[in-house]
Parts: sequence; C-alpha cells; structure tokens
Amino acid sequence: MIEQLMNYLGSEKFFSLIQAAVLIIVGFFVAGIAARATYKLCLKRFSQHHATLNRRLVYWLVLALFIASALKQLGFNLGVLLGAAGVLSVAIGFASQTSVSNLISGLFLIGERPFQIGDTIQVGNTTGEILSIDLLSIKLRTFDNLFVRIPNESLIKTEVTNLTRFPIRRIDLKIGVAYKEDISQVRQVLFQVAEQNPLSLDEPVPVFQFLSFAESSLDLQFSVWTRKENYRELRTSLLGEIKIAFEQQGIELPFPQRDLNLSKDTVELLQQNRYDKT
Repeated sequence: MIEQLMNYLGSEKFFSLIQAAVLIIVGFFVAGIAARATYKLCLKRFSQHHATLNRRLVYWLVLALFIASALKQLGFNLGVLLGAAGVLSVAIGFASQTSVSNLISGLFLIGERPFQIGDTIQVGNTTGEILSIDLLSIKLRTFDNLFVRIPNESLIKTEVTNLTRFPIRRIDLKIGVAYKEDISQVRQVLFQVAEQNPLSLDEPVPVFQFLSFAESSLDLQFSVWTRKENYRELRTSLLGEIKIAFEQQGIELPFPQRDLNLSKDTVELLQQNRYDKT
C-alpha cells in the first residue's frame, strides 16, 4: 500500500496534478490583480458601471485561461471540451430563451447608458437606488430598504424614469386656496417663502400657475427648483413653511364643502315630520 502511494507520488500524473492545482491558485491571484487594475484604469475614462463590467470580464477571462492551462496539464483535450461546450451552450440557449433575451437587453442598456450605479430610477411602481448593473438584471435598493431585482428585458419594454440624471430637479406643489382669497397676495407669499428657503434655487426662477376653478378651491401650482440631493428635504420643508405663512397672512386653505338649498315644500315637509315626532 505504502509502496503504491510512493510510486503515485513520484509519478508524472501526480506531478501534473500539482502543476494544475498551482495554476488554478495562481490564476485566482492574477485574475484578482488584473481585475482591480482594469477597474482603476477604466474609472479614469468610463463610468463606474462600465468599469465594474470590465473588471468582471477581465477577471473571468484571465481565470478561464489559467483553468484551461490546468486542464491541458492534466491531459484533457481542449478541442473536445470546447466542442462539447458549444453544443451545451446551444442546448441551454434553447432551454433558457428568457435569459438570452435578458442578456441581449443588457447589452443594449450598456450601449445606451440610460442610467448608472448610484442613480435613482423609477420603473413602474418601483423606485430605488441602483446598486449594480449586470448583463441579466439590475439591482435596486428602495427607500424603505428593500432589495429589488429587475430583469433587463423588462427595462427595455417599459418606461424608465431616471430621477437623478440631471443635477437639478423641479418640485411641483399643488395648492388650493379659498375663492375669497386675493391671487396676487397668494403669489407674493409663495415667492417670499421660496426666497427665504436656502435649498431653493434662484435660477431657474420659481413658477406660479393658476390651474383651475375647482369645486371648493382655486387650484394653483407653485414650482421650485433645487439640487437633486435636496429634493425630498425641500419638498417637505416648503409645505410646512407655506402653511405657516398662509396662517400668518390669513389665507384660508379650504376643505371640500357643499351648499344645500331646500325648496319651500321640502322645508314644510321636514317641519311637519318634526312636529309629528314631538
């Protein structure tokens, strides 16, 4: 038994196995180093998204070369393996058409670049920050800290809104005031509130619009510009400041109400029913 073990340890087959193991271990280290170097180099010229994809591509390519060398060292015929891999790829492609569609859609998204890692997008009813962009899907983190995976095919087929593509955003506030209020005074108060808020931009200037005569109010829209990172904070603070300013100026914020007019016959009938009950 010991003699057989010693013969195996001294054989060429065992030496080839050691060489293959060393090649794979070295491959992991070299692939990691090459991937990190590629990532740093790509960051200087491309977006973080493209740098991440290139890093992964270089990592797996380098690792695949070392694994192929290890298999050849063990005596495997790479031509036969590549042929079998090609047949297997065709079979898997037919069996997983959805994955292929997501892969092709991912290539289109990479070329089009409608968003990048760190952007906040809205897809249907889902809104969140992009954590990663892969060939099959993207991963989001919603504002309530949920993890969402969206297939690339869905992104190609539906409307995607990038909420942070541009450095500034506009906040549209729908406001209703009572019919008795002076629109000029309301406009002046709104502009004063926006001017006093440090998060509101002076350029572009705020916009005041008279929208419509509603059932119980005069409907207005007041639009203010701010930097994208201050959007939610400014929206919340503006609403509170407008309410305080309206109260100080005596401007009424109406609530839904109805005026009920009764005919003379209806009034007499109600009075008669009241007398009957008493």
